[in-house]
Amino acid sequence: MQFQVTKPELEAFVAGKVKSGDFPSPEAVVEDALARAMEDEIVLNDADIEAINRAAEQFARGEGTDFDEFAAKMRNKYDIK
Repeated sequence: MQFQVTKPELEAFVAGKVKSGDFPSPEAVVEDALARAMEDEIVLNDADIEAINRAAEQFARGEGTDFDEFAAKMRNKYDIK
């Protein structure tokens, strides 16, 4: 697969990464960026959606924990000031 970067600022970024020695080639920069994009992609399956819905129902019934209270307990538990 071949393509051309058409935005000058992206081309300069890629060139800078290669010049600094962070990557051995422009292709390596693009491959790394694509790999990171794949990792960042969120894919929810049926079990994930079901868990989210259960949590929303629990929260609606008042079974949730206030974040500030939870954070205070965790700070106290782990002696974080």
